[in-house]
Amino acid sequence: MIILVLHEYKQLTRNQRYQIQTLLKAEIGKIEIADIIGVYPTIIYRELDRNSAKRGRTAGNYVAKNAQRPAVSRHKCKPKQVLLTEVMKERIAGLLCFEKWSPVLISKRLELEGEICVSHETIYQWIWDVKKSKKKAKLKYSKLYKSLRHGSRRQKRGNTNNKRGAIKGRVGIEERPDVVDHRERVGDIEVDPMMGSGHKLALLVMTDRTTLVTILEKLKGKEAQEVYEKMEERLTNFSSSWIKTITFGNGKEFAKHQKKGELLNAKTYFTRPYTLQDKGTVENRIV
Repeated sequence: MIILVLHEYKQLTRNQRYQIQTLLKAEIGKIEIADIIGVYPTIIYRELDRNSAKRGRTAGNYVAKNAQRPAVSRHKCKPKQVLLTEVMKERIAGLLCFEKWSPVLISKRLELEGEICVSHETIYQWIWDVKKSKKKAKLKYSKLYKSLRHGSRRQKRGNTNNKRGAIKGRVGIEERPDVVDHRERVGDIEVDPMMGSGHKLALLVMTDRTTLVTILEKLKGKEAQEVYEKMEERLTNFSSSWIKTITFGNGKEFAKHQKKGELLNAKTYFTRPYTLQDKGTVENRIV
């Protein structure tokens, strides 16, 4: 059982709703679902009671897309003052420092995921506010301005000594065969991590693009070796001729992709950075 730090959200995000849908299909209990996505169990019970289908062919089932639509509509119509919670600050700081995203890109990503909309001006204002502050609670964010493009001396382009984030042998999705896009055969797999509260890795999700058959594996951390072992354990049960391609995100947890490809006799590819539609099957519709 995965125990994660709980944070009470005023509103579930789009990603959390898809996580709920996926975990329910995997017959995981409501209390454990709350642990995995980092909310109180009462929020899960309220969400299911409020947004499970009442009629039609999906009656009694929870469909994330149908639950998200009215929530977004209500959220847009409600006047609100945006306050940066500690969870949001940690998220913004991580994207800024480690992913090297700009405040503009961070703002757009949060909006896309259904988070509370935070303008890039608000993010900039917060960064410069914590830089000047002497308060202890803000000190850990006081150097964030250095991650801004103009916050300090710019990093040289073409710095061949900086290998942070590089994945050896990476082949981009643009080189993947066109037949994969047409979904006319089985064996083209998308693999992605499902994140828990605090951006701790909770589940490894493997989905066939055509049949939508999905395999879920719990993870203890974000190490490439553990991800490799989980994929080896589950995917080697299939015939080596069945799995043809595997498409990964760009996380370092997939650094052993070449070893996976050799083990399964499959070609491996990576999505374009920050492009959700490249792995839309596993990202948005996990059945």
